[in-house]
Amino acid sequence: MATSRKEIAKHKRVVIKIGSALLVDRKDGLKAEWLTSLCEDIARLREQNIDVLVVSSGAIAMGRSVLSITEKRLKLEESQACAAIGQIALARAWSEKLSTHDIVAGQLLLTLYDTEERRRYLNARATTTELLNMNCVPIINENDTVATSEIRYGDNDRLAARVATMIGADLLILLSDVDGLYTASPSEDRNADFLDTIDAITPEIEAMAGDTGSELSRGGMRTKIDAAKIATNAGCAMIIASGQRQNPITAIDNGARSSWFSPAGTPRAARATWIAGQLEPAGAITIDDGAVDALKRGRSLLPAGIKSVSGTFGRGDNVSVIDMNGNEIARGLAAYDAVEAKEIAGFKTTQIEDKLGYSGRSAMIHRDDLVMMQAKENKAG
Repeated sequence: MATSRKEIAKHKRVVIKIGSALLVDRKDGLKAEWLTSLCEDIARLREQNIDVLVVSSGAIAMGRSVLSITEKRLKLEESQACAAIGQIALARAWSEKLSTHDIVAGQLLLTLYDTEERRRYLNARATTTELLNMNCVPIINENDTVATSEIRYGDNDRLAARVATMIGADLLILLSDVDGLYTASPSEDRNADFLDTIDAITPEIEAMAGDTGSELSRGGMRTKIDAAKIATNAGCAMIIASGQRQNPITAIDNGARSSWFSPAGTPRAARATWIAGQLEPAGAITIDDGAVDALKRGRSLLPAGIKSVSGTFGRGDNVSVIDMNGNEIARGLAAYDAVEAKEIAGFKTTQIEDKLGYSGRSAMIHRDDLVMMQAKENKAG
């Protein structure tokens, strides 16, 4: 059976998700020695020119530890207050541990809406991309200080999968207190078989997932399978592995037991399919011949090449890109709404601030948000 399993170091952009119980002990607080070893792993990946992002659970548990709240079941507002305290402590810990390897950490706090609503999605992705461009390691967590039961992810497995797809990662690693996927719960069935590689998430695979988690973790195997569906459908491979050892990432490459989920294609191909075929254009932008040539060379669409704008699209909406003959040559996600696009059409990037009154993004459609289409004669105009 063909698989895409390969060494972690063979990937280009890796998201590492860490369960609360691995990072924080409710009574004793931060597991500093373990975090030190993980940061060593991250530094090794970075030395191989691999982008690394971390989705870190543990803010609420850390806040409870700081406040010495060990037994009490927390109300929502109490959890949010503990998260506010814990996030500061965790951010400081990450910054200090990574700085010993001359790595700068940046913190992002996200909610469900930040990866589901397109305008917020673009903002979150732009910020994360810029952190990576600055050679930083983004440390991401669900914003437990404001998220409610109605809008929260409920676990960081699915948040990690959303982050991986948002940023175009080709590998997602879920570190928790389990070492992979079994045909049944090994604690209940000694004859349960371990699954080394999963090429497709079938109904049988989903049926193997349980719903239980540890005391400090909201996510069980069910959420990990849900995360795998999100990630692999976007062309991102995924690993479930135990983090209950020092240097857990190095351990995986050295052969430690783990379950690998094969991706469906590549992140770029999956994103292109989404933009080109699954989003209905909300408007159209007609561009000149020079801009057409630039797009064919893999460049972004700049305002200077825009001849006209139609439709009532908002920032983040999908729009058609039309050449001067009325042919649709591309589709992409607009960095400006229709009103703003009309204001800056035909002007240089350096003139955007003068036209809009603020310094916006340099491209009307960034090349990462644009897909070239096969032209259809006079389909649009």
